[in-house]
Amino acid sequence: MPPDRSDDVTTSIIIPAHNEAPRLRRGFDRLAPVLDQLDVAHLEFVVIDDGSSDDTARVAQRLYSEVALTRVVRQPVNRGKGAAVRLGVAVARGDRILTVDADMAIDPDHYPAMLDGLADADIVPGARGVNGRIRYGSRTRTMAGRVFNHLVRHYTGVTLVDTQCGAKALRRAPARLIALLATVNGFSYDAELFLLAGRLGLSVAPYAVTWEDVAGSSVHLKSAPLAMIADLRALRATRYELPVVEIDGDVDVESLGAVVRGARLLGVVAARGATDTLVVVARDAAVGATAVAAAFNGALRTAGVEELAGRRLRAV
Repeated sequence: MPPDRSDDVTTSIIIPAHNEAPRLRRGFDRLAPVLDQLDVAHLEFVVIDDGSSDDTARVAQRLYSEVALTRVVRQPVNRGKGAAVRLGVAVARGDRILTVDADMAIDPDHYPAMLDGLADADIVPGARGVNGRIRYGSRTRTMAGRVFNHLVRHYTGVTLVDTQCGAKALRRAPARLIALLATVNGFSYDAELFLLAGRLGLSVAPYAVTWEDVAGSSVHLKSAPLAMIADLRALRATRYELPVVEIDGDVDVESLGAVVRGARLLGVVAARGATDTLVVVARDAAVGATAVAAAFNGALRTAGVEELAGRRLRAV
């Protein structure tokens, strides 16, 4: 097993996984040829075992810890892909994040270029469309995908052709802010991600990818669509507000980080404005945020997505 290099991590690959033990090996085999291009000396894998009842955690640890720093975080119950990705973002240590599916259905050859695209954009999502259309392995899934995309446009105003691509590269600070704001636990989390990215003024640069429709998807065509539509409809009424600590704009981020770690806060973002800094925490972390307020003579309050838009973001 490689030595602990947590301080050297520059890139985090997040893999949400629910009962994926049978497909993890195939995904790893697809990824292996490009590992050298991903600079494994500064790479970590974050596998979120989302309440699996099989050997997902054990298989993931065995496969990925042989090649890079690997952490497997186990959730006791299945909460959904959106919740799993948000947890991965909260604990990721690389400034560049790549979220991928366990089966690596998106050709891993694209991963290095997607990560490099973060030099110019906040989010680089994979785009599977050919001539503006995505074709799945069956006519039913293809039609369902098109209908869902129309619903995404209707309920969110997001115009991307492919919001649901399993591979997305994101800068860590914007990814954390979206993860803190987001509410959808299921498969519609992707649509909410792009809705929030637009409201925050983040830059999005889709990257054309090729993919393989791997059998065994955890999306169930009988039950998932209704849940996904319900999530989309609920977005219009969602109030995106979070607890924040308002402190001086010139705060030293290293000192802030020490206090945040002491308070055991995860996924914190410092959002700098012209005259102040808003330390953004999770909705259930207001009590822990009082330690930040006390240390920096700050004021604990709430802030909405509009107030957070356009600020300079830093992961803490």
